[in-house]
Amino acid sequence: MVIVDSSVWIDYLNSKVNDQTAWLESSIGHEELGLTSLILCEVLQGFRYDRQFQETLQELTAFPVFDGITANTAIAAAQNFRLLQRLGLTVRKTIDCLIATFCIQEGHQLLHRDSDFEPFEKHLGLSVVHPPAIPLN
Repeated sequence: MVIVDSSVWIDYLNSKVNDQTAWLESSIGHEELGLTSLILCEVLQGFRYDRQFQETLQELTAFPVFDGITANTAIAAAQNFRLLQRLGLTVRKTIDCLIATFCIQEGHQLLHRDSDFEPFEKHLGLSVVHPPAIPLN
């Protein structure tokens, strides 16, 4: 399963073309894709208008949405944050720490466009989708 982070969903929903959104576009219907309830919240809170909110809610909940923030995940995320901090690395957002830890615990890959996840990949074994670069014309 590939968990798609809000950093990619937001670009995708705003029709921004980059390596990650191109991979997502080509993978819908061909790969197992999902998201967490935290990612769903991050994406939906950006909508000002009810219609956009409802349409996006319907589109995203067609994918599996994981409620992965148990007490064990919260404790593991805090431990991961502290470990990275001891290495001199700062994770700016608690939500990213929770998402990365959930993916590590559950064995999911993560598709993202957020540098906060890089220390989790480098030091904690987070599996990340690295799409091929979009060819330049």
